Amino acid sequence: MLIKSLVLKKDYLTTVNEKATLEEALKILEDSGFRCVPILDDTGTIFRGNIYKMHIYRHKSQGGDMTLPVTYLLKNATKTIKVNSPFFKVFFNIKDLPYISVLDEENKFYGILTHASLLRMLSDAWNIKHGSYVLTVLSDNSRGNLVKMSKIISKYSNMASVMTLDASAGELGGDFVRRTLFTLPAGVSETTMKTIVEKLHKKGYVVAEIEDLQAGLTIMSDENPGVFLSKPQED
Repeated sequence: MLIKSLVLKKDYLTTVNEKATLEEALKILEDSGFRCVPILDDTGTIFRGNIYKMHIYRHKSQGGDMTLPVTYLLKNATKTIKVNSPFFKVFFNIKDLPYISVLDEENKFYGILTHASLLRMLSDAWNIKHGSYVLTVLSDNSRGNLVKMSKIISKYSNMASVMTLDASAGELGGDFVRRTLFTLPAGVSETTMKTIVEKLHKKGYVVAEIEDLQAGLTIMSDENPGVFLSKPQED
C-alpha cells in the first residue's frame, strides 16, 4: 500500500483522449506546461501510453501531419505498475521516465507515480530534517551484522532511520559488500557520535563516511574511512 499513498490520482491529472489530434494534444501540453501526459481511452479508464511534447515538436518541424491521432506518437504503452506492486519493481520500471503510470487491481488507470514523489519519500526515510548525523558503516555479508551494529548504537542513542545499500562487486574492497546508513536523531552530541564510531570500530565495523546534517558538512569521507576530516567539506 506504500505505492498507493504516493500516487497522484487521475482526477487531478491532465490527460489526453486517444481520439485527440496531435495539434490538440500539443495545445494541451503547452497550456499545462507538462512535457508529457498520459493518453486515455474514451472511458478515461484505459491507459494507452504517454505523449511527449518533444516528439510532437519534432514531428511538426519535419512537416508531419498534425491532424493525425495522438496515438501515432504514443510512447511507454507497457511502462506501468500495479497499485499493489512491490516497491523494488517501481525502481526497475521508472528509470528515465518522468513518471510511471499506475493501474488498479482491474488494470484500470489509477494515476501516476512521479520521480519527485519517490525522492520525497527517500528524503523522509533519510530523516534529514530531524537528524543530526548520518553514519555510513561498511560490513561483510555475515548473518546478524545489522542487529549487532544496531545494538552498539542503541546503547548511546536512538536511531532516526536505517537504510541498507548493497555495493557492486569489488567496489568497497576487502570483504565489505554492504553499506548501512544510520541516521542519528537531532540532539545527539558530537561526543556521543564519536563514542559510537569508536565502539563500532572496536567491533570491526568500519565507519566510512559521516554527514553532519545540521551543518551540511561531510566530516568523514569514504576516501579515508575511519579518519575525521581536519577541514569538513560542504555537501
